[in-house]
Amino acid sequence: MRVGLFTREFPPQVYGGAGVHVDYLSRELAKEIEVEVHCWGPQNSDHSNLHVRGAEPWAEITNGTEGKFKGALEALSLNLTQVKALSGIDIVHTHTWYVSMAGYLAKKLYGVPFVLTTHSLEPLRAWKAEQLGSGYAMSSWMERSAILDADAIIAVSEGTKTDILRAYPDVEPDRIHVIYNGIDLAEYQKTSETKALYDYGVDPAVPYVLFVGRITRQKGVTHLVDAIRHLPQKTQVVLCAGAPDTPEIAAELRQKVEVARQHNPHIVWIEKMVTKQEAIQLYSHARVFCCPSVYEPFGIINLEAMACRTPVVASATGGIKEVVVDGKTGYLVPFDQDPVTSFPNDPEKFARDLAAPINRLLDDPEKCRRFGDAGRRRVEETFSWTAIAQQTIRLYERLIEQRKTGVQP
Repeated sequence: MRVGLFTREFPPQVYGGAGVHVDYLSRELAKEIEVEVHCWGPQNSDHSNLHVRGAEPWAEITNGTEGKFKGALEALSLNLTQVKALSGIDIVHTHTWYVSMAGYLAKKLYGVPFVLTTHSLEPLRAWKAEQLGSGYAMSSWMERSAILDADAIIAVSEGTKTDILRAYPDVEPDRIHVIYNGIDLAEYQKTSETKALYDYGVDPAVPYVLFVGRITRQKGVTHLVDAIRHLPQKTQVVLCAGAPDTPEIAAELRQKVEVARQHNPHIVWIEKMVTKQEAIQLYSHARVFCCPSVYEPFGIINLEAMACRTPVVASATGGIKEVVVDGKTGYLVPFDQDPVTSFPNDPEKFARDLAAPINRLLDDPEKCRRFGDAGRRRVEETFSWTAIAQQTIRLYERLIEQRKTGVQP
């Protein structure tokens, strides 16, 4: 069997959870089947069963309004380019709307089954219009067309399955299969190394709260910054936050951080996406990891923190509720959400509610240890990539057999 995996992100150009997912899934799949990854970028390599083929994004520089919808047009053009290069593929599998039309077209042109993993849903990310401009209408069209046509849709959580049926009521529920994201248990584990902390100005002797993620409305980092004024003034807060969606969002966060520093000068802002090993060191020595996302189909960052034995305080939304066990591996923070934007209806209350469990953990190192150990056990029992790859291969096999026998999936 040979699967064509389509993704925007692939190492070394990974900036989000979808890229992390495809990186590990492709390697695990390649232990059993042939895998051909089609991604954006200059990558071109062959390692045993894993073959990587990159396509270069547009080089044109645009200004003004067209600069925003350029991303959506670029995505469609690369989908067209990538689908031309397929050969000997038995099944295609896409990740995110950026490559969804490649799967749609491959199904039509090559007569192969089409699997789509949704890591997020455009109708539930209305703030993307700020980033994509009118291109948001195009990204939404691409996603909708692909989801309605896919032979199988993989939801990364039960919450995501519910969201799919709410956003796309025409999708038959039996076409949706829940397969979680995973974690490399050998790679992500607690380490005594502290070089990254010293390199970035983090004091290992002072307990700190850690955030890791992109600067985007979805990840809710501004709500954590707002919560800083409700934490003890000597609390060290480490914001590992880079890759802003827009310059405007980056400027907004900068302003909030400066205001927060008037209350607490112990804020360390690492304005880039750190390496994997640096992230593991930061996770390993944090007293608390905070995930304040307003929309999160799964949230791999919580798995990473738990694998490094760090307790998690996270918003009670989406797939996070299936990862973090409230009162055992951390605390979940409910909040009243706007049904269109997913933003908190009362941001100030959400900030206070985030601060309260963080403070409880800061004051109780023994509870942090218990929660951290429980988190490690949970990821070992439920979220190994080996189990996730096996579930994915079994789905491929069923779809290929159904296509051969003429039975509609």
